[in-house]
Amino acid sequence: MKTRNKRTFVLVTLFLFLLSTTVLAAETGDVATVNATKLGFWTLLPPIIAILLAFITKNVVISLFLGVLVGCFLLNMNGANIFQTLLFAFLDIVQRILNSLADPWNAGIILQCLAIGGLIALITKMGGAKAIAESLAKKAKGPVSAQVITWILGILVFFDDYANSLIVGPIMRPVTDSMKISREKLSFIIDATAAPIAGIALISTWVGYELSLIKDGFLGIGQEVDAFGLFISTIPYRFYNILILCFTLFTALFLKEFGPMLKAERRARSTGKVISDTANPMLVENAEEMEPKEGVKLSIWNAIIPIGTLILGAFVGFYYNGYTTIMAGEDVALQSIMTNSPASLRAVQSAFGNADASVVLFQAALLASIVAMFMGVCKKIFKIGEAIDIWVGGMKSLIITGVILLLAWSLSGVIKELGTAKYLVALLSDAIPAFLLPGLIFLLGSIISFATGTAYGTMGILMPLTIPLAHSMSADPNFIIMSVGAVLTGAIFGDHCSPISDTTILSSMGSSCDHLDHTNTQIWYAIFVAIFAVVFGYIPVGLGVPVYIVLPIAIAILALAVYFIGKPVEVEGIEEELNEKDSNLEKVGI
Repeated sequence: MKTRNKRTFVLVTLFLFLLSTTVLAAETGDVATVNATKLGFWTLLPPIIAILLAFITKNVVISLFLGVLVGCFLLNMNGANIFQTLLFAFLDIVQRILNSLADPWNAGIILQCLAIGGLIALITKMGGAKAIAESLAKKAKGPVSAQVITWILGILVFFDDYANSLIVGPIMRPVTDSMKISREKLSFIIDATAAPIAGIALISTWVGYELSLIKDGFLGIGQEVDAFGLFISTIPYRFYNILILCFTLFTALFLKEFGPMLKAERRARSTGKVISDTANPMLVENAEEMEPKEGVKLSIWNAIIPIGTLILGAFVGFYYNGYTTIMAGEDVALQSIMTNSPASLRAVQSAFGNADASVVLFQAALLASIVAMFMGVCKKIFKIGEAIDIWVGGMKSLIITGVILLLAWSLSGVIKELGTAKYLVALLSDAIPAFLLPGLIFLLGSIISFATGTAYGTMGILMPLTIPLAHSMSADPNFIIMSVGAVLTGAIFGDHCSPISDTTILSSMGSSCDHLDHTNTQIWYAIFVAIFAVVFGYIPVGLGVPVYIVLPIAIAILALAVYFIGKPVEVEGIEEELNEKDSNLEKVGI
């Protein structure tokens, strides 16, 4: 009873303190610096809240929202009581979201994500993706070619990780089953070519989000950058993305596996059981949404033409948009280059660097969607009204991306205003050796993403903190670029092996594999490649070794590791192993 009274007294005292507390007063000067000095550790509260709640709730939207709310609460504690501050904080969140949406760049990013989602739906209903998959599947003649073709198809469906999982799996499943390839291996190949390729593709449903985080992060250190050009610069530093793609190909070419995957593959080869006896295969929900319209004559051109329009439109758009920006500017030297040598490498690089990527990608996606609609109507696959309905329906699947974007932008703005990055820089810049930072960022992103099951949320939380921290620790632009790459690829690694990740679940569905079997076999491979990414990737580049030396060496060492550590899957090898076990048992009288 006394304990309860003590608790009540403490709670009442704390409540009265919060009612009357005054923390921040309006001051002139750098708001972020003032807040970082005054609040100290409390500036870390918004990202910490977002991370912890993501672990607990597994819901990135709720976690980001409450992280923003806590940040707005801290910013609005200027003499008001707790209830007034909560009200002001809520109004502040609404205003920040509205401001984010009103920004032309942000609006373009959201619109291009939605437009590409609609385009994917049109291509799917026209049977284009299925036609390409089936034409490739016919070329599979054995376990090696079946796995390599699955890998190639996963690379070709680069524009969206969801589409990858739900298109490649159902098409290749009958082929791999006939070749006695386990469902565990099929689901791994699908998963390893979903987010890893979409995350580094120049045109995808991911690139807009990644561009926005890069642009916003550099604004936090007072720099206006060419987000698309910087995005391209990070690709060689996406060690996990690149190495997992190579690793998947090596295991297919060498027909060598290890760990639980070896057991699954040998089971499939020796017994023909592509799933275990205790497996509970997952089935695709609403699979009809990913199927072509009934009666459609499959044609690869139903995919090649719209996607080709998207890619060509984007590159032409980058050049034209950048050209008009340069010619309307004040850089006489660049204008001279664009006038006298418009097709030179320097002119193209300058045009792309000055282009507004968000606007161009939206324009290209919209143009490709119109072309896809026109093709579908001309081929009498659907009427114009139905085409628009399909397009809008495809956009709905990416609405959640827009919600996450708006909250991530708002959290980034709150973090900047609180001075979180400034406090973190002062705290850690002398405590961590610079060469270890990219690897530590990769590991932190991996942990958060694994626990939350989302790469998007992890990127949104870490990017606003990583860029200022890396900038404070080294003046080398490449150091910031490799740190940005570590955020983007670390988030994908954690997402890749997380059992609650949407792409992990969809890969299990697309391949009709038991989800726990898929997770259990995949996680060992993902961790193996992640170790290579840190030891042979981020640590060497952090020490100053050029990436064009580090990356080929890392790939070569990975190939050797697969060849010498992996064990053959061939049936002959299994039979010899079984015979040897039988003879050993006979010797001991069993």
